[in-house]
Amino acid sequence: MRVVLADDSVLLREGVARLLGEAGFEVVGQAGDADDLLRQVAIHEPDVAIVDIRMPPGTDGGLRAAREIRSTHPRVGVLVLSQYARPSYAFELLSEREREVLALMAEGRSNQAIAERLVITDRTVEKHVNGIFAKLRLPASPEDHRRVLAVLAYLRA
Repeated sequence: MRVVLADDSVLLREGVARLLGEAGFEVVGQAGDADDLLRQVAIHEPDVAIVDIRMPPGTDGGLRAAREIRSTHPRVGVLVLSQYARPSYAFELLSEREREVLALMAEGRSNQAIAERLVITDRTVEKHVNGIFAKLRLPASPEDHRRVLAVLAYLRA
């Protein structure tokens, strides 16, 4: 089976490509953004495109590209992935302090309460929270509340 793989995280994309290759799939193309994904599908005409829904451009580039692939390449199967379905490997990227901050967020604590509990400044808590969002791949979006999504991901892991 011929596969095109699309994810803006090079590390994740390379890891998945390797696993797919070891499982007998032929990874014929890889893309880091929606435009490149559409080019790869047009060039390689794979059996399946595996697509991260949140990749450039914007926060839903992968989702828009997946829809376009379905309409313009009906013989290509599309498997869409979401950051919410990703394995808990992302939590391994968090520092010990970020894990402490996330655990307190899961308890419903405000940044000020977290700062007081950990004896750090509010600004330091903000830096840790932003680091958590980045490592869990939770970009700013008017549709989503990143703090809630981070806690949900924490609870799932």
